Amino acid sequence: QVQLVESGGGLVQAGGSLRLSCAASGATFNRYAMGWFRQAPGKEREFVAAISWSGASPYYADSVKGRFTISRDNAKNTLYLQMNSLKPEDTAAYYCAARFVPSGTYYISSYYYRADWYDYWGQGTQVTVSS
Repeated sequence: QVQLVESGGGLVQAGGSLRLSCAASGATFNRYAMGWFRQAPGKEREFVAAISWSGASPYYADSVKGRFTISRDNAKNTLYLQMNSLKPEDTAAYYCAARFVPSGTYYISSYYYRADWYDYWGQGTQVTVSS
C-alpha cells in the first residue's frame, strides 16, 4: 500500500508558475503509474496528467497540454507537476493518484485518464490563480 502526500500549492497570479510535488511512501514507487487530477468547487474531479511507471509515457488533458509537465523521480519516490502559464480556470484542489502495475503488464493509454482506475489518492493541495 502506498501513501501519497502532495505539496507545492498556493496562490499565484495568472501567467505565473507553480510546481506540485507528490511524495510516495510505503511501497515500491517505480511499480506504480501515477496521475494528477483536480477538482474545483461544484465540479467533478477531472484528469490533468499521468505518467507510466517508467516515466516514458506522459499523458495530458487538452486543457493543460503545452503548459503543464508531469515527471517523476523514482529514486526520490516523488511525482511532480510543473505548471506554467497558469490561468484562473486552473484554480482547484490538485490530487495525485497511484495505480499498481504488475511486472510485465501493459495498460493502454485510456486507462490513465480514468479516476476510477487508480487505487490510492493523496489528500490534495490547493492551487488558486488570481486574474
